[in-house]
Amino acid sequence: FVSLDCGGKDNFTDDLGLKWTPDKQVLHGQAANISVANETRKQYTSLRYFPADNRKYCYTLNVISRTRYLIRATFLYGNFDSNNVYPKFDISLGPTHWATIVISDANMIEAQELIFLALDPTISVCLSNATTGQPFISTLELRQFNGSIYLTEFENQFFLSVSARINFGADSEAPVRYPDDPFDRIWESDSIKKANYLVDVAAGTEKVSTRMPIDISNSERPPQKVMQTAVIGRYGSLSYRLNLDGFPGFGWAFTYFAEIEDLRATESRKFRLVLPGYPDLSKAIVNIQENAQGKYRLYEPGYYNISLPFVLSFRFGKTSDSTEGPLVNAMEINKYLKKSDGSLDGLVIASVVSLYSTTDWAQEGGDPCLPVTWSWVQCNADPQPRITSIKLSKKNLRGSIPSDLTKLSGLIELWLDGNALTGSIPDFSGCTNLKIIHMEDNHLTGELPSSLLNLPNLKELYLQDNMLSGTVPSDFLNRNLVFNCTGNVNLHKGGSRTSHNKIIIGSSVGAAVLLIATIVSCLLIRKGKKKYPKQGQPDGMQAQRLVSTLGGAATEAAHCFTLSDLEDATKKFEKKVGSGGFGVVYYGKLKDGKEIAVKVLTSNSFQGRREFSNEVTLLSRIHHRNLVQFLGYCQEEGKSILVYEFMHNGTLKEHLYGPLTRQRSINWIKRLEIAEDAARGIISPSSSLIKVTFGVILLELISGQEAISNENFGVNCRNIVQWAKLHIESGDIQGIIDPSLDNVYDIQSMWKIAEKALMCVQPHGSMRPSMSEVIKEIQDAISIERGADAVREGSSDDISRHSIHSSLNMGSLDMGTSEHYLSIDESRKQPSAR
Repeated sequence: FVSLDCGGKDNFTDDLGLKWTPDKQVLHGQAANISVANETRKQYTSLRYFPADNRKYCYTLNVISRTRYLIRATFLYGNFDSNNVYPKFDISLGPTHWATIVISDANMIEAQELIFLALDPTISVCLSNATTGQPFISTLELRQFNGSIYLTEFENQFFLSVSARINFGADSEAPVRYPDDPFDRIWESDSIKKANYLVDVAAGTEKVSTRMPIDISNSERPPQKVMQTAVIGRYGSLSYRLNLDGFPGFGWAFTYFAEIEDLRATESRKFRLVLPGYPDLSKAIVNIQENAQGKYRLYEPGYYNISLPFVLSFRFGKTSDSTEGPLVNAMEINKYLKKSDGSLDGLVIASVVSLYSTTDWAQEGGDPCLPVTWSWVQCNADPQPRITSIKLSKKNLRGSIPSDLTKLSGLIELWLDGNALTGSIPDFSGCTNLKIIHMEDNHLTGELPSSLLNLPNLKELYLQDNMLSGTVPSDFLNRNLVFNCTGNVNLHKGGSRTSHNKIIIGSSVGAAVLLIATIVSCLLIRKGKKKYPKQGQPDGMQAQRLVSTLGGAATEAAHCFTLSDLEDATKKFEKKVGSGGFGVVYYGKLKDGKEIAVKVLTSNSFQGRREFSNEVTLLSRIHHRNLVQFLGYCQEEGKSILVYEFMHNGTLKEHLYGPLTRQRSINWIKRLEIAEDAARGIISPSSSLIKVTFGVILLELISGQEAISNENFGVNCRNIVQWAKLHIESGDIQGIIDPSLDNVYDIQSMWKIAEKALMCVQPHGSMRPSMSEVIKEIQDAISIERGADAVREGSSDDISRHSIHSSLNMGSLDMGTSEHYLSIDESRKQPSAR
């Protein structure tokens, strides 16, 4: 085992018997101490944090090639920076993006686990791309497996990202892990109140346990302590809903059974997995004793390749000839995470770095290009990128120029100036793309290699102030090349005096042409400004890019307002009428009397400007009676502004939860109908911002609250996404439901919308649902709600459907809503036991 206490100072052994060591080998970052209520484990009293810059910061761990491992990283914020700015950043394993870490509670541990096959003697775990706050890490753990329980035919191309590992029938909330599990997998208790486990638990669900030993046959299967507990559906049914982190996608899913009740000869336990809409999956009958060949023995049917949704609803139901209800002991679900092959120059540059292993610049670790480039490297955008630029100026490099640099065939720029390099210049003729070479201010010796003449794209060659000798080949002086070799006292230029004069004259003429071109450009720009008055275009080239994206009708609809026009209309942004995570909204009135709402966006990064162009294009194409009309945009002086028609009827919150309700809130089914109409208006665009915004709107409809802050989740402000996520993931959906609804809703429809809202605000666009999927979910929720209305009108009984623990009646659901249930790759639809 490797157990790193990040930011810690001393070795220690914890209560489980795990030996922890501090991460003192990491040269970057700073250690911080934290104190969190009810968290006494020593490894969570410290952490290591890193600057929020464009670098990545890596841990390198030794592994055994062709061996399977589990790696686990944990993060406990604890307000270490005293800023209450909840961090959001990325973690990667080598070149592969592993996960986006989103902290939503300062006192809760965020954990990520991967199972992987090591193919090299080391692995790198890297933190990068801070969106808010600073990247940090609390612990990093590496656990080696002995055998092949996690062997799949895809393991050379995919990692297994752990999504759920559940111990059913647990006798406490404590997880089962080391030493009960010799590989320190963490089997979470189903006693914890979580959305993953306790939503829709069927009536009659009962916990059972035994002290009898369980024959698991293989130490890598679930540990005996996990298999000694189970849940049984005494009324013939077990039903659950799981929120599967990282899904939808393809995954690895296995269920673990062991008969731990003593059945009489006349009793039997047979059941099947019931998944509406998937009859093939419901055919296989589980008979634990028959498949396990006896009691107290493990049977593990499952799928190596199965498509799973984000919200997985499933049920085990007993067969008609069974006397006993279904039983389940444990379940494990992992998602296939596509590995990146990394850059093509990784091994070559690693050889270069190994020569300077003690220097600061050589400590960045991981892949040179992916998912973030090293600070002194630039790469192209190919799926398997190549290094195009190396900038090691003034890095105190000594010795000869590393010969491996000549193997970087994609290299365009090489900057080695200002060092103490010695020896001769190597042969770079294999680097045919080289345009710029800087080797000035070193101690290089030998002759100027003629191989440099074989570089067809070379434009700049700086070799001044070295100790080169011999004669400069005349071809260096006769080609179109910016060349400087002054300061090499023993290096002489070849060719005639005429040639030398041509170089001097050519250089002078070139400089004069550049000067004249600059002057002419300035005059043209000045003249152009006089001829064409300011039109309120976005800044510089960005204006051209933005306008060029708005074609045809879109250009006509997206009017480009000048900043001065908007300042006049809003009286210098005097009247603020709203605010949210994306900006502040001001009231304005144009010269023609038209009232407008002017949204000044908060983000102005390069990414923000690029997304702004996309949003203007998309908003220009959206026209719907239930959506506010988009009028135009402005992008000047660093400001990105969207202009809409002004609506006099008030904000969504005012209608849901304010003075406009006239003491009566809009009911839940009406809110769903509003959401459906709005979603229909934006069904075609695939904009990430629009999906995120719609997810926030869904949460506002549920809660009657308004999104009032950005990602800087401070003490005095609340981010609706983080707030709702905390409640939903803890199973406490009622904690976010608008109290003015007076419990007049069906909990199932509420869960559907809440879960779909969280999918809309997933950190990666690929994980967000399409708008058509969102509409389908809203329609399903409306159907459920209308059915509930009929029940409410037909009976005065306040039935238990309003409890979050109400049973999921699988037969009552629309069987067409297949996205909520299991789907499967048809080529692999038969379960198999390992």
